[in-house]
Amino acid sequence: MLAIIFPGQGSQKKGMGDALFDSFPEITAAADDILGYSIKELCLNDPDSLLAQTDYTQPALYTVNALMWMQYHSSIMSHDTQNVLPDFMAGHSLGEYNALFVAGVFDFKTGLRLVKERGRLMSQARGGAMAAVIGFPEDKIQHLLDVNNFTNLSMANYNSPLQIVLSGPAGDIEKAEPIFKAAGVQHFRRLNVSAAFHSPYMKNAAETFASFAEKFRFEAPRIPVISNVTAAPYRKEDVKSLLAAQIISPVRWTETIQYLTAQGVADFREIGPGKVLAGLVRRIRTESPEKQKTAPAPSPAAKIEFFHSQTKSTQGMITPENLGSRAFREEYNLKYAYLAGAMFRGIAGKELVIAMGKAGMMGHLGTGGMELSQIESQLIDIQSELKEKPFGVNLLHHYYRPDAEEKLVDLYLKYGISYVEAAAYMQMSPALVRYRLTGLRREADGRIIAAHRVMGKLSRPEVAEAFLSPAPEPIVHKLLEQGKITREQAELSRRMPMADIICAEADSGGHTDGASAYAIFPALGRLRDEMMQKYGYEKQIFLGAAGGIGSPESAAAAFVLGADFILTGSINQCTAEAQTSDLVKDMLQQINVQDTDYAPAGDMFETGAKVQVLKKGVFFPARANKLYELYRQYDSIEQIDENTKKRLQEKYFKRNFNEIWDETKSFFLSRDPEQIKIAEKNPKHKMALIFRWYFGYSARVAIEGAESEKLNFQVHTGPALGAFNQWVKGSPLENWRSRHVSKIGEYLMHETAVLLNRRFAEMRSE
Repeated sequence: MLAIIFPGQGSQKKGMGDALFDSFPEITAAADDILGYSIKELCLNDPDSLLAQTDYTQPALYTVNALMWMQYHSSIMSHDTQNVLPDFMAGHSLGEYNALFVAGVFDFKTGLRLVKERGRLMSQARGGAMAAVIGFPEDKIQHLLDVNNFTNLSMANYNSPLQIVLSGPAGDIEKAEPIFKAAGVQHFRRLNVSAAFHSPYMKNAAETFASFAEKFRFEAPRIPVISNVTAAPYRKEDVKSLLAAQIISPVRWTETIQYLTAQGVADFREIGPGKVLAGLVRRIRTESPEKQKTAPAPSPAAKIEFFHSQTKSTQGMITPENLGSRAFREEYNLKYAYLAGAMFRGIAGKELVIAMGKAGMMGHLGTGGMELSQIESQLIDIQSELKEKPFGVNLLHHYYRPDAEEKLVDLYLKYGISYVEAAAYMQMSPALVRYRLTGLRREADGRIIAAHRVMGKLSRPEVAEAFLSPAPEPIVHKLLEQGKITREQAELSRRMPMADIICAEADSGGHTDGASAYAIFPALGRLRDEMMQKYGYEKQIFLGAAGGIGSPESAAAAFVLGADFILTGSINQCTAEAQTSDLVKDMLQQINVQDTDYAPAGDMFETGAKVQVLKKGVFFPARANKLYELYRQYDSIEQIDENTKKRLQEKYFKRNFNEIWDETKSFFLSRDPEQIKIAEKNPKHKMALIFRWYFGYSARVAIEGAESEKLNFQVHTGPALGAFNQWVKGSPLENWRSRHVSKIGEYLMHETAVLLNRRFAEMRSE
């Protein structure tokens, strides 16, 4: 099998191209027109010594590589009409544009316009440097970087197992040189570049280039092209994102050649001035023979399938589309086994749900804390936009107000909501059972069909068992007596679990039991299988994973554990679609994995239930925990010492207890007057209601972005967002304004597939 490979910056030389410019006058004229100068004069004579400058080097090298390919292709066609196309294409950095051009992703002119802008943007970066380290493997280089605290240096080019290029600030490159030489490296050679290419320091260039690339249309590769970023084949839908990511990502040339070798490629032909890559290929194949993988060559039919399909991946590869359960994707009509969970008070609002649905994923409307009229308005808009595309709605268990839960179910039934995310349930409620059983029927062929599907979001086996069991008989009997369900539905309820899906929620933002995914998921998986066997259910109950998913590694772990799908939460709160304040998003964008804490849950304050919230830059966790401590210690506000009461009113609440009670009383009289009756007889309950006021207030001012109340912000989030922030640092997704929920989902699934392919390949090679 044959792979054509194109070199990148560094292979240019004066005189390159020679007679080719006259042999292909139309291409030469087109290049002159786009660039605004004579490409022939630059390459052959370089009168102003510009050829070594990035913004001139890149267009020149792209053009010469393209001309050399045209010459090579013409020669092959004249001698061998049976083997015109290579089996694979690849290019080192800039050379990847030539590979994409040859594969038909874009034409020559489009490629040159892209390269011209790429060179311009990269030439504007200053203050960085690069150095080739020859003779040390990756792990030894990383060790030297770690022990010497070179946190600003990163590996930019994996040219061969023993030739790796470092990139970063010029001062750090200079300091590293004597350290590496003292450690015994063969060569530490500074490169003649003006910036830290292929590193996070190029993020501004990458972001601007990403916007520029949006103007162009790209086709599916007619020949597989291996990406520098992923060391895996390009897909049509990834072209724009990968070209932008390439500017800040390392060139994985070693993995590229190893991948091609695994596919059966034995013939690597370099097309370009000089033979830079040919030497690297030889080194890759000799420096680490134990890592070389073998794989049978694809059949001719498989090659044709690849060339002519825009959606199918290389045979045997894990793709973003085949992660998780195929049955789950088909039943819910999804492109990806990826869901975005609900976030209360409409933070996961209609914008988020619509964006997810249109991208082939599923979002959930966060209805907790919203008025019925607001929920109704958002449901109308979502249904209008998504038509038949799937979406979910949160059904939150109302611990104190079962009537509120009943009204939610009334609304969902009115608008034909066919799928809910049931959260915060400890046991099945009449409202949830009514929703599940309404519309339950048996088809003529004997199949039992549920009109309303339920996903139980949970973290405890006893709660899972309740969702995996049929509806409780006492509740079913009462609903039947009340005429809310039919006798047939009551009878069929014995054959159906309460949930079609259970989602194992590990430690997460918001309500959490702090469970470990590695412990809870296998336990719930076994319980699911046992309950299906016990009751003889006809349909598979799907099991998903949520909590802590903010990077490809965590998503990969979930799928390896056996998740039918993954559900993300915290990472979606810091996106353009999330309906919270820009100030909160600015704060969330800065957090790391250690910047969260646990606090009492305002809606379940008296029970001691916990939520996980933002800790960095706010006092809310400490103040909320103090309130719960006081609630447990005293039986009324009057028993609290005067200094503490003063601090609560002046620092925490910024108003006195009487004002808070008046506001609280007004709120409950319109919704749940029984609470006021209880409070007037029970001082401890009155204290609880006053303290609960703080939780509603702190959440509201955060969503509104009231900067004067920043210290009191209650922001539900978990460590997954910190992990996500670290993963996308230096990329176009670093700024939350560029984060879109659908793009995050697609990117996370894509990188998870790449990671799993790489890890499984490594294991097979051991």
